Amino acid sequence: MEDYKKKLSSLADKIKNEMPQIPIQQVQPVKQLSSGIEEEEARFNNWIPRDLKRRVKAYGVQNDISQKDITIQALQDFLEEKRTKQELIERGA
Repeated sequence: MEDYKKKLSSLADKIKNEMPQIPIQQVQPVKQLSSGIEEEEARFNNWIPRDLKRRVKAYGVQNDISQKDITIQALQDFLEEKRTKQELIERGA
C-alpha cells in the first residue's frame, strides 16, 4: 500500500510540475463552391438511401467539397435540366 501511495504522490507531483503536451492539430476549411453571392438559407432535410449518403460523403472527402455544396449543385443541375427539357417541349408544341 505504501508503494501505491508513493507512485500516486509522484504522479501528482509530475502533473503539477510539467506542462501538458497538447497535440498540434491543423484545421483546414472546406472549399466553398458558392459564387460569392450570399443568399438567405433555409433548412433542407430529407431521407436518402444510406449507400447514396455514403457515396456523397466519400466524394466530398476525396474532392474537398462539403456535402452541402454537393447537394446544392445537384439540385441546381436537376432543376436546370428540367427547365431545359420543358423549353424544348414548349418550342416543339
